[in-house]
Amino acid sequence: MKIAVVGGGSTYTPELVDGFARLFPQAELCLVDPIVDRLEVIGGLSSRIFGDYGASGRVTWTSDLDAGLSDASVVILQLRVGGQQARISDETLPMECGCVGQETTGFGGLAKAMRTVPVVLDIAERAARLAAPGAWIVNFTNPVGIVTRALLDAGHRAVGLCNVAIGLERWIAQLLDVEPSSVLLEHVGLNHLTWETAVYVDGVDRLPELLESRPDELTAKVGLPPRILRSTRSLPSYYLRYYYCHDEVVREETGRPTRGEQVAAIESELLRMYADPQLTKKPKLLEERGGTYYSEAAVGLLSSLLNPSTAGPHAVNVCNNGTLPFLPDNAVIEVTCDVNTEGAHPRPIAGVEPGLSGLIAAVSAYEDLALDAAIRGGGERVYAALLSHPLIGQHQAAEVLTDKLIAANAEHLAWAR
Repeated sequence: MKIAVVGGGSTYTPELVDGFARLFPQAELCLVDPIVDRLEVIGGLSSRIFGDYGASGRVTWTSDLDAGLSDASVVILQLRVGGQQARISDETLPMECGCVGQETTGFGGLAKAMRTVPVVLDIAERAARLAAPGAWIVNFTNPVGIVTRALLDAGHRAVGLCNVAIGLERWIAQLLDVEPSSVLLEHVGLNHLTWETAVYVDGVDRLPELLESRPDELTAKVGLPPRILRSTRSLPSYYLRYYYCHDEVVREETGRPTRGEQVAAIESELLRMYADPQLTKKPKLLEERGGTYYSEAAVGLLSSLLNPSTAGPHAVNVCNNGTLPFLPDNAVIEVTCDVNTEGAHPRPIAGVEPGLSGLIAAVSAYEDLALDAAIRGGGERVYAALLSHPLIGQHQAAEVLTDKLIAANAEHLAWAR
C-alpha cells in the first residue's frame, strides 16, 4: 500500500511517520513537497524512523507531484501555501484593525483558504487521474472545514481530520484515570468551533460530573471562564476563546510575537536537529510545534477506512446531510462518526442548544462565502466573507481587511495579479 503525504516537507511529518512506522509498517510512505532541501532532510529522518522501528516498508520522497500521487491508496494533505511568512501576515494584519490574529479563525482563516483551496483542488484532480481506484483523500490542511467542503463539493472521496478531539479525549482519560479506548466524546460543531456535549466512559456520560467537580481543571485546559462551561453545559475547545473572549485575546496578543514567528523559530531548530544523521526518533521539541496526537488520529482513521476489522468512532469533518438540522445538507461539520471502509457516518445528536447552534450556523454561513471567494475570487466576495464572520462583522474592518488580504496574497491569487 502506498500512502502519499502532500506537504511531506513539513516539520510535522516525523510525528506522522512515527505513527505509520508502528501501525502500517509494510506501507510505502511517499513524501511529496516542492521544497527540495527541506524534503531531503525530512525524508532522511523519516526513513531512519522507519528503520528504527524495524518496519518492512519504506519511506520515499519526491518533488514530482504526479509521481508521488501515482498508485497511492491514500493521499494525505498537509499544506501551508506561502509558508510561515504568509501565516505571520495572516496573524499580524487583523490586529491592526482590532481583530484577533489567528491562522484558521477570522481573517487568517479566510486568507489561508484563499491561497489553499485552488491548490488543493488541483492536487485532488491529479489524484483522481493517477491514484489507485477508490483512493481516500485525508485532509489535515487548515482551514480543514472549508478545504474539506471544497473537496467534497467537487466530488472527491475525502474526509477532514483535526487533532482537537483526540487531544481532549486523551486528556480526559488521564483526568479520570481510565483507558482512552473507554472514552467516547459527543463532539459537535465545525472545525475549530467545537464543543464536547457529552463524555461517555463505558457508556455513562461523565461530563455533568466533571463540570461540577473539576471546573478549575477544565477551564484551565480550554482557557475559558467556568461560567461559560456552566452556561453551555459543555466543554468547548480552546478555539472558542477567540469568540467568547475576543477582546481579551487581542489585548493579550498586542505587541507579542505572533504564533507564526514562534513556530518559525521552532522549525528552524527542528530542521537543524533533523539533519543529524544519528537522529532516529522524533525529538521532544516537536511537541512545541503543535499537532499533538496527530499521528494517532491519522493512523486510527486510516485503519478504520481501510480495514473492516478496525471500524470505530472518530471525530472527523464530513457532509452534514441532516445531522445538524439547522444547517444545509452540504455544510461540512466536525462530529463524532462511525468510520468503516464505506466512509464516515455521523452519530445521531439529540439536539444542540441555541447558544451553540446560533454560532455554528453563523460561522457555517461565513464558510459558504469564504469558499465562494476562494474558488471564484474577487474583492467583493472577500469583503462579503469578512463582513459575515462573527469576529469581524463591521463594514470598516471588513473594507480595510479586504484590501490588506488582497495586497498581501496577490502572488497566490491568480485573479489579483
